[in-house]
Amino acid sequence: MNLRTIITVEPVMFLYLMATFLNTFAMQQLVLVKICEERYNKEDVCSNLSHHPQESLVIQSIASYVQLLYVITLTCLSIPTSILLGAWSDQAGRKLGMILPCVGALIGGAILIVMVQVKEMSVYWCIFSAFFIGIFGNYAAVSLSVYSYMADVTTAENRTKRIAIVQAMIYIGGTVGFLLSGWLLQNFTFTHVFGVYCGCQLLSICYILLWLQESKHPDECTHLSEETPLAGTDGIRKRALLLYASRTWQTFSKAREGKDRLKLYLIFLCIFLIYVCAAGEQSILILFLSYPPQHFSPELFGVYNGIKMFICGAVLIGLFPMMLRCIEEMTLAKLGVLVKVMSFSLLAFSTNTWMAFLSAIMNSLSGFSGPVLHSVASRIVEQNEQGAMFSCLASLETICVIIGATAFDTLYPQTLSTLPGFSFIVMAGFQVILLILVQWISEIPMSNHLLTESENGHIITQ
Repeated sequence: MNLRTIITVEPVMFLYLMATFLNTFAMQQLVLVKICEERYNKEDVCSNLSHHPQESLVIQSIASYVQLLYVITLTCLSIPTSILLGAWSDQAGRKLGMILPCVGALIGGAILIVMVQVKEMSVYWCIFSAFFIGIFGNYAAVSLSVYSYMADVTTAENRTKRIAIVQAMIYIGGTVGFLLSGWLLQNFTFTHVFGVYCGCQLLSICYILLWLQESKHPDECTHLSEETPLAGTDGIRKRALLLYASRTWQTFSKAREGKDRLKLYLIFLCIFLIYVCAAGEQSILILFLSYPPQHFSPELFGVYNGIKMFICGAVLIGLFPMMLRCIEEMTLAKLGVLVKVMSFSLLAFSTNTWMAFLSAIMNSLSGFSGPVLHSVASRIVEQNEQGAMFSCLASLETICVIIGATAFDTLYPQTLSTLPGFSFIVMAGFQVILLILVQWISEIPMSNHLLTESENGHIITQ
């Protein structure tokens, strides 16, 4: 068996997510250091902020504003790129959609290294770094390219399992990046951390160019020249961009056989609820666990977060494929949502450490729903619509980061004095709605078009 057909895009997802977590934590610390140097320029203050509560409050307030600008820039710029790139990759192939975000991240990492070396550079240069990372597509472009690639090279029978392994790379990459960032910052400098970040991007680019085979053969690709004449004028380029954007919209809105369009819309709604809750959980979890009665220290929270992500990844790689052999995938999706309801409920009313850790262990099974929904969505659309469909999903997931973080960051302080875990109760309620939607999706029959495997191993529609 060809090893290059077994190990495909998994390392790309692992390296990008590991680097992203590494960069996120280090960038947050760099922002604090830069602000302190700009505002106070006193070594005794900046090295011992815990002993200067008034200065620390000012620094934290400015840092939260800078980080908000960073996230908004990163998110807003990546969405248009991913929308255009999705339809384009259906024509020209998937590899460029994985390379471009790495190039953007490489430029962004270089800017952060220069910020470290040049003390006079303002903290707001990190927004310039976010500009390059976002305009080249960021995670949204990597996600749509990776999932589209998987849809190209898998059969209907093994697609869910392979997508689950890809999603496991998100958790495992996040675990490694989170732990590695802390170790590097403790033993080395910011320059070393961002150097490793850039190194991950270079390694990923080399892997894509030298190892990864293109999933779409030239005879499968349709080219823009078939619909608009190629020319060097701005008018032609603008028409080309509009064409790619319109193709993405057509993929989302077109009428489909049977109730497939309704099924696709329900899947999009499910993905929306999943990622809004995920973004909200991530934004308030450290605040909730450090608040009485849990009193988590930063070190304990690091252990908690690392264990939580690692177990999620291990379950998707080990347990999920075995369960797929004897349990229907939609049943596993419902099981994942049900467990998430229980996990959020336990976390909301947790009063000590063991309850929080038990919630994290239960949460490991909640990852079942994501791969199943992505797999079902890929089977609804045609083979030449995979990139456009996954670009819609990636853009939706990106938007959910802002919506979820904003909504729950606003809700959490309002109920802190009465019921600190109320936000997690709301999330559990969203999961109940999600469970109803997944049940509805499972009851809608798939249309009669048959998926078969072509001689080159790709899926085609007959």
